[in-house]
Amino acid sequence: MDQKALNDFCRSLPATTHVVQWGGSDVWKVGGKVFSIAGYPSAKEIEKNPARKGFYQVTFKVSDIAFEILRETEGCRPAPYLASRGMKWIQYFDQPGLSAAALKDYIKTSHKIVANGLSRKKQQALGLEGL
Repeated sequence: MDQKALNDFCRSLPATTHVVQWGGSDVWKVGGKVFSIAGYPSAKEIEKNPARKGFYQVTFKVSDIAFEILRETEGCRPAPYLASRGMKWIQYFDQPGLSAAALKDYIKTSHKIVANGLSRKKQQALGLEGL
């Protein structure tokens, strides 16, 4: 999934906001909490693996079970920085990885996990009850 398609999809989810931060990454939030981070590999990563130049990497929150499955999936890995702190975040960073449909499902689930972690009052204010 390219940058435009990912941003269009994240924009379609309820009560989302978008910022560009952390070195030019597209960061998507619901209720002020991050559910997806996407961007291109750093120069250091490209130096290690030139074939990844131009590959749009996507990081998202997952359930415990999905974390165990995806950490063993080629093209996916525990998200640098986030997973090292015990959080269940996966980064889709290389081929073969995930199909566009599977990636959308995981991002939608990430949105739901994060939205469900908001206070009930905030969920109501954002129109997120019943997600």
